[in-house]
Amino acid sequence: MPQFAVILAAAGQSRRFGDSAGKKPFVSLLGKPVWLHSAEKFAARPDVQQLVVIVSPEDEANFRHANEAVLKRLGATVVAGGRQRMDSVSNGIDAVNERIDFVAIHDGARPCVSTELIENVFDAIRTCDCVIPALPVSSTVKRSDDGGNTVAQTVDRSQLFLAQTPQAFSRNVIVELFRKYRDSGAQMSVTDEAQLAEKYGVEVRIVNGCPLNLKLTKQIDLQVAETFMSINQGVRHDAPPNASTRIV
Repeated sequence: MPQFAVILAAAGQSRRFGDSAGKKPFVSLLGKPVWLHSAEKFAARPDVQQLVVIVSPEDEANFRHANEAVLKRLGATVVAGGRQRMDSVSNGIDAVNERIDFVAIHDGARPCVSTELIENVFDAIRTCDCVIPALPVSSTVKRSDDGGNTVAQTVDRSQLFLAQTPQAFSRNVIVELFRKYRDSGAQMSVTDEAQLAEKYGVEVRIVNGCPLNLKLTKQIDLQVAETFMSINQGVRHDAPPNASTRIV
C-alpha cells in the first residue's frame, strides 16, 4: 500500500476572519476546532502514515498544550510555520519521513472536505506527479482595474477553475520543488503549491472538486459550514482514527 503524509496548513494570520475568539483553524465548529474536522478524516485512512500540523510560531506552545491528547490520538506532529505560506509548507516538507511515497497538503480552514474527494485525489496521484481538486467557474467573471468600483472587462470563464485542497504530490517531486523554492531565495509570489509546480514545469492534473469544500475566510463561511455539517447525514465527524501504525 502506498504511504501518504498529510500536511495540514494552519499557520495563517486569519486577518479577514475577524473573530476575537481566535484564528479560523482553531475556532469551534460543532464542538471541535475547525482544523480537527479534516485532520480526523485524513488520520482515519490506513494509507496516511504521517499527519503534520503547521501552526504559526506564536501559536505553537498554546496549540500543543490545548491539543495534547488529540495530537497523541492522531499520531500528529506539530511544526512551526514561517513568514508566508510557502515557507510554512517548506517546514512541513522537511518533517516528512523518507519512506513516504506521496504528500498531500490541505488547508486547515477547509473542514468540510469529504472522504470521497480525498479518495479521488489519493487515487489520481498514484499515476502522476501532482494533482489538485478544482471547480469550473460557473458565474460570469468581471475584471476591475480600480479596486472594484467599475468593470473593465468581462473575462472568458470557459478555461477558468477554482483550485481547492488537498493538493497531492509524489514525495520526490515536492521535495525537489521546495529545494528550488529555497534556492531561489523564497522570493516567488505563489499562492498554492500547485503554482510552484507550474513554475517549474511539473504537469498539474485536475480532478473534480466539491462546492461544499469551502475555505473559511469570513464569519459567514463558518456559519455555512456549520449548517452543512448539521444537516449532512452521510459523513461522520465523531469516529476516532486508529493511529497505531503511524510513522513517528
